Amino acid sequence: MKGTDRIVRVPLHEVAHGRTGDKGNRVNISVIPYHDEAWPLLLEQLTVERVKTWFAAKGAGTVARYDLPNLPAMNFVIDDVLQGGVNGALNLDGHGKSLAFHLLSIPVEVPARLALHPEKTVT
Repeated sequence: MKGTDRIVRVPLHEVAHGRTGDKGNRVNISVIPYHDEAWPLLLEQLTVERVKTWFAAKGAGTVARYDLPNLPAMNFVIDDVLQGGVNGALNLDGHGKSLAFHLLSIPVEVPARLALHPEKTVT
């Protein structure tokens, strides 16, 4: 196996970036890989169940994933995760952008050549 083919476990932000929006108590988070080649790998790993579990402590209700193969990207819509919404929440930052960083910290496994800093693996 070549050094570039070794599989590394890194935070999602090493492989993709995100965009968010929020409305009421719902957030949508788009995940866009830096390399198109990473998209099918992310589809396998970023399942609805895994994302719902990742956001369980935030009170996530329904989670839906919309695949956007022509971009390639995916968009997650997560209900009940903003603690009532931006204006109704008691927390400091109820905006969706803070939750994008939470999703982008989820560990994924990819070939080292697809990660920005493959030497910074996570356990």
